Amino acid sequence: MDKLERIFEMQEELNARIGVNLKDIGEEKQTEWVLNYTRAMQQEICELIDSVPWKWWAKYQEFDKQNARVEVIDLFHFLISLAQTLGMSADDVFAAYVAKNKVNHQRQDSGYSQKDESDSRHI
Repeated sequence: MDKLERIFEMQEELNARIGVNLKDIGEEKQTEWVLNYTRAMQQEICELIDSVPWKWWAKYQEFDKQNARVEVIDLFHFLISLAQTLGMSADDVFAAYVAKNKVNHQRQDSGYSQKDESDSRHI
């Protein structure tokens, strides 16, 4: 088992422990959990932002790199749960990442001078 597969397995175990079962859920529940997880990720992003000195007018702030790392991991927990909500496995995420990465490089090669999302529809 590779590391990403193990992370997906661990997240499924954690979700089950807190009473969240994302397997074979209908579209209404999917919609609910997509919103739950994206809102949770928004909050984690806010907490990540608070780990860096973003107030240019305040002199008391320090970069809390350790907390920033924890917030990234919190984000990852919710992101994996979101992928699972959408029925994605670790293999699905890897394949989609590779495909989208290729598109992103192609966009850079072409100068990415216009917005065209049709190049990602196959992912």
